Amino acid sequence: MASGTPRCANCHQWLPWIAAAGDSNFSDVAEKASVPVLVDLWATWCGPCRMVSPALEQLAGERAGRLKLVKVDVDGAPQISQRFTVQAVPTLLVLDHGRVLARRSGAAPVAALRNWLDETLSVDDPKEARS
Repeated sequence: MASGTPRCANCHQWLPWIAAAGDSNFSDVAEKASVPVLVDLWATWCGPCRMVSPALEQLAGERAGRLKLVKVDVDGAPQISQRFTVQAVPTLLVLDHGRVLARRSGAAPVAALRNWLDETLSVDDPKEARS
């Protein structure tokens, strides 16, 4: 589901928004999201993909309510892989209402990914990088 953002029913704090998508539901899950989306194009057999996954989940937690992490297993989503011309995994995309704002390939430490996200999102919203 793309609308809204998840909150705790008890304390009403924002929760990390992490979802999986494939060829059949990518549009609904990623492109129609109400917040920017960090797309992780990964594969189960990819060591760097497994290494970067905790960093991406950390960033989703840090930006709860302001970012959605969508994980796409490229082996199970050939149409998405072809659409975004995935030649290496992991490939990361930042989408805003379906528009690709940024792209990078390969694993990176959480600090580098945080800076990349901040720079990317500050292009559209200067307040995003400061929050």
